[in-house]
Amino acid sequence: MAVQQEIKSQLAKLLATEDLVVEHKDVPTAQFNVHTRELLLPMWEKASGTVYDMLVGHEVGHALFTPDEEMGVEVPATFLNVVEDVRIEKLMKRKYLGIAKTFYRGYHELHEKDFFEVKDENIDDLNLADRVNLYYKVGTFLDVPFTDAETKIVEMIGKCETFKEAKEAARILYEYCKDEVNQEQQTQKNEEGDDGGEIDVPDNSSDLETEEVDGQEVDDETPDVEPKPAEAEKEPEVQTAESLESHLQDLVRENAVENVYLEVPDLDLDKIIATNEEIHKEIDRSWKQQQDFINEHTDRKSNLFEEVDAEYNQFKRDAQKEVSYLVKEFECKKAASAYSRAATSRTGVLDTAKLHTYKFNEDLFKKVTVLPDGKNHGLVFILDWSGSMSREMLDTVKQLYNLIWFCKKVSIPFDVYAFTNEWKRREQDPTGQWNPKDNELPYEPQEYNLRVEEDFSLMNLLTSKVRTNELEHQLKNIWRIASVFYNTYGSRYSYPTRLCLSGTPLNEALITLHKLLPKFQKENNVEKVQCIVLTDGEANSMPYHVEVKDYFNSDEWKMGLRGINSGHCSLRDRSLGKVYRFGYSWWQFTEALIRNLQDKFPSSNFIGIRVLPPREGSNILRRYCDDPADYEKCMKDWRKLKTFTIKSSGYNAYFGLSSSALADDTEFEVKDGATKGQIKTAFVKSLKTKKLNKKVLGEFVSLVA
Repeated sequence: MAVQQEIKSQLAKLLATEDLVVEHKDVPTAQFNVHTRELLLPMWEKASGTVYDMLVGHEVGHALFTPDEEMGVEVPATFLNVVEDVRIEKLMKRKYLGIAKTFYRGYHELHEKDFFEVKDENIDDLNLADRVNLYYKVGTFLDVPFTDAETKIVEMIGKCETFKEAKEAARILYEYCKDEVNQEQQTQKNEEGDDGGEIDVPDNSSDLETEEVDGQEVDDETPDVEPKPAEAEKEPEVQTAESLESHLQDLVRENAVENVYLEVPDLDLDKIIATNEEIHKEIDRSWKQQQDFINEHTDRKSNLFEEVDAEYNQFKRDAQKEVSYLVKEFECKKAASAYSRAATSRTGVLDTAKLHTYKFNEDLFKKVTVLPDGKNHGLVFILDWSGSMSREMLDTVKQLYNLIWFCKKVSIPFDVYAFTNEWKRREQDPTGQWNPKDNELPYEPQEYNLRVEEDFSLMNLLTSKVRTNELEHQLKNIWRIASVFYNTYGSRYSYPTRLCLSGTPLNEALITLHKLLPKFQKENNVEKVQCIVLTDGEANSMPYHVEVKDYFNSDEWKMGLRGINSGHCSLRDRSLGKVYRFGYSWWQFTEALIRNLQDKFPSSNFIGIRVLPPREGSNILRRYCDDPADYEKCMKDWRKLKTFTIKSSGYNAYFGLSSSALADDTEFEVKDGATKGQIKTAFVKSLKTKKLNKKVLGEFVSLVA
């Protein structure tokens, strides 16, 4: 049913030729807010496809042609609806010729099921409004009689083109029906008066005596008769409209689970982003504190980070070949792409070298080839800073550094962020004591907004905005932290407290991109952004805000939280007029957020990198590969290179990387006296690593170029 609702929502938008906000909810009748452009549809789960389409087309007619203005006349809404239904359905049939058949079949089905409740009724006895309603909805299947005077009103209703004309016609229809009711009332009064219009007086009334009661005289000559209250005027009704509305409510499934439409909150980046400066200030403070402690309490005066820094320097030297390869490939692909899009135009200058070919060649003019200017790019890297990344963090950093050095070589601005729940949890007082920190929400909570935790942060670890020597210092800082996560140097130093690993607030990070990407584009003056998201697991769960009764004060409401009910919750983007259904698996919530980002920022590429244990590759591929051929192709790559690329996950490209292959930095090294088999094995092993790096980084280069 969820699929059908989504299809009908798209139908409504196509008919309306605008991105209406369409919601399917547990409501008895369809409603359209002409001011907010919100179309609220009941969940007609018992309706046939034909009736569903007809009802959607009818409500879209209101969306297109019913203006947002006051009625302006004292006419019951039912009467105006009868006339307005005629007008908007006429205009819908005029705008979409094919929808006439939908209305015909839909109303025929409703008539066959006696939704108007006229099967056992004499049509002649119905008031004019009822007969008008029947005539324009099911008149093809039912003979509806009118007098000459009524025919004029019916024709006037059918000719209404504007809402103003519909209001006037509704007023005339209502007054006619009201006159009918008044005439019936008067006729009934007259009939009642013929039988009981006089008061009976006793035969001895002339001999009535005056009696004294409690000293007062009571005259019984004339009996007391209370005047009969005037009968209230009866209002005319449109019974067929009420019957139709009642039966349409029966099409709604009882106790249907309410669809919930959630929206991303308007985040305040200043309350989320931990700046690059404060991050490395905190790191440097921690390093100095640890170094000072060693110098003070031990005889060893050596540099605490001498060994780990030496490893970083060695990696940097070794990585330059890889980076140079990426730069070369980038320049080649960029040039090829530009040439393929080159435009060749003729000039008004003769090419004298071709004059001798005038008899068989009409192209005697010089040509000018214009290469289009390529768009400038930027890179935003979102890094998983969760506890499960501890063993893969150093290997991930190595891949990240290759990208950063590549960006530096080709002058691509970049920012690297890590998502965490730990940065804001504690703060240090003047005595050096770490205490829990009270944080506030980084947005103003509203009902049906997704909840972003107070302690969520994006740490700006690295940026191209700093000078080269400062960037080098920051690269070493992050390398040291990644190394200690791997427990390589755990006995010598520890990571800064506020940069410890946390949970996986991936969804919060994706929501933040709604504000972060435009900010990055503006600050760096770039047209396209390559956004890379690297993680090794699923995101943490997220609740949403909802108003609930205060248990301590039953008269008041407060903002509470509710967990996401998979399968009945959707992400709504009002600016795009789109709805993204989550499905029944938690990972589909993350996918919906990514698809929303793609639609929101078409000038950006979203690249996902998933670090996987060797045995998990097939599970992820089964999740996203519906085509067996695609599954087998990706599995072949996974078995051979321990990597795969899929394009059906929400991301523009989604890379799977084996954690074991990622950690394999094997160089082509053999011992003296090695056999041919040992040499071959070492060579193949080193080649696999190079292929893995080049495949992933090469595809990234292709996207940028």
